[in-house]
Amino acid sequence: MRFGFRKVSASAPPRWCPKEMAHPPLLDHSAAAGARQARYALLINPFYAKDPNASFGKHVLTPTLALTTIAAATPGHWHVRYWDENLLNGRPPATPLPEVVGITVHLTFARRAFELARWYRSRGSKVVLGGLHVLSCPEECAPHADALALGDGVQLWPRILADVEAGCLLPRYTATYESDYRRDSAPRRSILPRRSFLTTTSLMATRGCHNRCGFCYLATDGLRMPYRMRDPEQLAAEFAADGQPYGVFIDNNLGSNRPYLRALCEALRPIERIWSAAVSIDVTDDPALVREMALAGCTGVFVGFESLTDENLADSGKRSPKAGDYARRVRMLHDNGIQVNGSFVLGFDHDRADVFQRTAEWVEVNRLESVTFHILTPYPATPLFRKMEAEGRLLHKDWALYDTAHAVFRPKHMSPEELEAGYARLYQRLFSHASIWRRRPADWRAVAPYLAMSYLCKRSNRLWRLLIRHQLVHAVWRPLVEVTRLRHVRFRAELAARDAPGRRRAASSPRVFSGLGCAGVHSGFPEPP
Repeated sequence: MRFGFRKVSASAPPRWCPKEMAHPPLLDHSAAAGARQARYALLINPFYAKDPNASFGKHVLTPTLALTTIAAATPGHWHVRYWDENLLNGRPPATPLPEVVGITVHLTFARRAFELARWYRSRGSKVVLGGLHVLSCPEECAPHADALALGDGVQLWPRILADVEAGCLLPRYTATYESDYRRDSAPRRSILPRRSFLTTTSLMATRGCHNRCGFCYLATDGLRMPYRMRDPEQLAAEFAADGQPYGVFIDNNLGSNRPYLRALCEALRPIERIWSAAVSIDVTDDPALVREMALAGCTGVFVGFESLTDENLADSGKRSPKAGDYARRVRMLHDNGIQVNGSFVLGFDHDRADVFQRTAEWVEVNRLESVTFHILTPYPATPLFRKMEAEGRLLHKDWALYDTAHAVFRPKHMSPEELEAGYARLYQRLFSHASIWRRRPADWRAVAPYLAMSYLCKRSNRLWRLLIRHQLVHAVWRPLVEVTRLRHVRFRAELAARDAPGRRRAASSPRVFSGLGCAGVHSGFPEPP
């Protein structure tokens, strides 16, 4: 299994990726095991290789909410520590040796998770594996762990630690997602290295989605995630308490329940923060709700357009407006000062060689501030995986390459090499000087902030490497984000004043910088958590 990126063809653009962004730090297998500290739990987000076509910055937008939420469920007499290998701080800690190591596992970094598990277990720590890959492939994960957590880790973690204390740890723990989501504790952000992230305010208001697309991880066998909501007032208080000007809702689809989103906007409006979220494009069915999102501080949305071909949308089971109506809906978001990060999946069965050119032109004509591309990837235990396997189209099961940057199946109307090369060319074109300029805001006052965001996010991977390594991410971004927040507060007042009774007229969109241009999260093809 490799963590690098293979060459696909002579037509693919050159891609620069330093070793530390492509390979994890080496573990010291010769080091003697140190003393183990009782009641000490270490939570690890393993290293994963970064796609050099995309922005390195998106990996430090926000911390993983999964581990900070698990930390919040840790009993008070336990010491808990957070370690994210992607922050380039070297080898994970081993002095003192933790009694329990909890590792989140995504299929693209399963090999690294297993390597870490082996290293800690050989030194006497108990290792607990959880996450989506554990749920979809438990038999593969079981040999590498003392215990597996299948399902809602917030319910399972206290039970697991209690059994460790009692000396009766079980090999497998199972929970559903049927619990009252409102009773979950707020994430324990105090354990985070705040200087290493653009914002530590990653929020989750809802669980589940009204779509169940065949390619999405939510369609994984055994994963039943009913739609659950937290109280809007809880979220507003949590947002305000973290003291950050910008927050990111990592919900799969914050707009699944429109009355709830309206109530959430009402709760967020008084705290005068800015935020971004993933929504499906049908949120624009309700123009008044879009306006309320803007008035509540929404400056950017991540929208899974997926495809500009209706047949692809139908085949995937995605309930979505017709692709021909996407442009009008994007204009509605822009008219309310909301930036759009569009997500597109490449390699559907109705995609041909012209899909790359058509998609690039559509993005530029409609002036999407940011865009994220994914090569169609059949995740294990999903309907798409079963279909591809039955048709004999899977090329291999090297999970490290199931990262949406590689073609792991045989497309219908092009070769795998052509699909990978087209994916790379799309990023090269849309990250180019010419494309960034073509997509500049119509409002001249917003051009400078837009360019600052675009160049820092899209053309500064060498800089990102240094910012991440030296823990300067927050220091560099905070002034830009605070200026954006102040500008947006003024814009909201202008927007509200223009809403005269009996008529609705959009204000001139400021296209303010929201940081969403670095996001690249929230889609059915999630970035590693």
